[in-house]
Amino acid sequence: MRSAAKSDSVWFTTKGQVVIPLKFRREFHIEDGTKAIIQTTPEGILLKPVTAVTIRRLKGILKRKPGDKPFAEQWADHKREERELEERRGR
Repeated sequence: MRSAAKSDSVWFTTKGQVVIPLKFRREFHIEDGTKAIIQTTPEGILLKPVTAVTIRRLKGILKRKPGDKPFAEQWADHKREERELEERRGR
């Protein structure tokens, strides 16, 4: 866990892109192609990089119970439900 918040300035391009300063990329193990989760908070926008380090930290947190569907099948069900919801909203 990080002890103190750090800050820096960045600029947005016309496409909404922003360059994360090198010191933060190093600290959070962000490499070319790293994906991130973006959330809105009462304070603004929060970016959470999803890196190999993050995945290793979370490994095992979502244990499956005996008899559960395989993850791929659960994910396919989730995506199907998501599409159905979007279709209902679009009507």
